Amino acid sequence: MSADDRSGGTSGVVLSFLVGALSGAALAILFAPRSGRETREILGEKLRETTERGRRAGEKVLERGRETAEDAASYLERQREALEKRRDRLASAVEAGRQAYRDEKEKM
Repeated sequence: MSADDRSGGTSGVVLSFLVGALSGAALAILFAPRSGRETREILGEKLRETTERGRRAGEKVLERGRETAEDAASYLERQREALEKRRDRLASAVEAGRQAYRDEKEKM
């Protein structure tokens, strides 16, 4: 079993648990000894609360994604600058080697 198979199975189990929990909660509310109007109000309130929690969770995920993207961009920029410095040092070393060769060749 590959890592992808395990992660898909885990998310499936979590999703199944959440669907079961929501179904159980809805059934418990529907069969509670309340009037239909009270039950609808409670269901509406729970739906609004769940929607708000989902929206906040989505915002947190987006913020973390932005932070991760900024961190990655910063890391790439630092690596690009380090690579440019190495390239410049190598070019300087090659040019110094060529000049030394020319100087030695002229002495002969």
